[in-house]
Amino acid sequence: MHFRITAIAIALGAAIVAVPAYAQTDPAFAAWLTEFRTEALDAGIRNETFEASFAGVAPIPRIIELDRRQPESTLTFEQYVDRIVSKARVDRGRARLSENSPLLREVAAKFGVQPRFIVALWGIETNFGQNTGGFSVIAALATLAYDGRRSKFFRRELLDALRIVDQGHIRPEAMKGSWAGAMGQSQFMPSSFMNYAYDYDGDGAKDIWNTSADVFASAANYLSGVGWRPDITWGREVRLPEGFDPALADLKVVKKMSEWQALGVRRADGTDLPKREIAASVVYPGKVGGPAYIVYDNYRALLRWNRSLYFATAVGLLSDKIAGR
Repeated sequence: MHFRITAIAIALGAAIVAVPAYAQTDPAFAAWLTEFRTEALDAGIRNETFEASFAGVAPIPRIIELDRRQPESTLTFEQYVDRIVSKARVDRGRARLSENSPLLREVAAKFGVQPRFIVALWGIETNFGQNTGGFSVIAALATLAYDGRRSKFFRRELLDALRIVDQGHIRPEAMKGSWAGAMGQSQFMPSSFMNYAYDYDGDGAKDIWNTSADVFASAANYLSGVGWRPDITWGREVRLPEGFDPALADLKVVKKMSEWQALGVRRADGTDLPKREIAASVVYPGKVGGPAYIVYDNYRALLRWNRSLYFATAVGLLSDKIAGR
């Protein structure tokens, strides 16, 4: 049986059996947590998992600050690419591609995702596993779910985080990630973990924190699951003709390569577009008149990972450079 804290009980400081001791320092959070505990247990989370996961957990003011202070990027697209697709990252990416080549080839064969894209995502998300975030995922998600600004979304993510612990993939104290709850070397939100994380080494745990095989396979499984095609690349930079209608530079506008060719679109070096009749769109990741790219279905898959044209283009460019293209 689960109990709720009433407003009167809070005011009187009454000792309610169902309120964990770790929550009693903040009565409002304790009341919220008591309600959430009922929901979690009703959803099938074991009581021992809940208790272990919330031991010592309290709202983290720094996370609320970070959530409130998310300004739009002031970087231009060119500045963003210079920062994200740096020579140092390209060099490290080539080294990591070489070091992990046998494993990456296996993963590529299984999921149909070229190794260079897996390595590029790994590099951009966490600098090849070096910057995975130091926040407790449970505490971060609980803070954001309790805060109320986007509580429904983060409440669902928090339930999924508890499911991950409940299934034995990781201990709650080892579940570290970003302030917004993105976890591990692939920076999956818990819902993405539930849908796409993959136990490639077969040890019973989907370990996107420490096991390279699981990290690579999970990233590849995600891309495969959102429509990745192994027979094409992501896109390429193009030169647009004088008088090109900027309204055509839109992901909603899809044409065959021959149609773009007929409109005067050319590769960046001025040569003809590829002859293959791939469905493609033209985009300006930055401002109209800036660098333009012709992009394919795999670009759309990258946008499922992160809905930023800056991000998707940077992944493509980094993957090309890592592969020596």
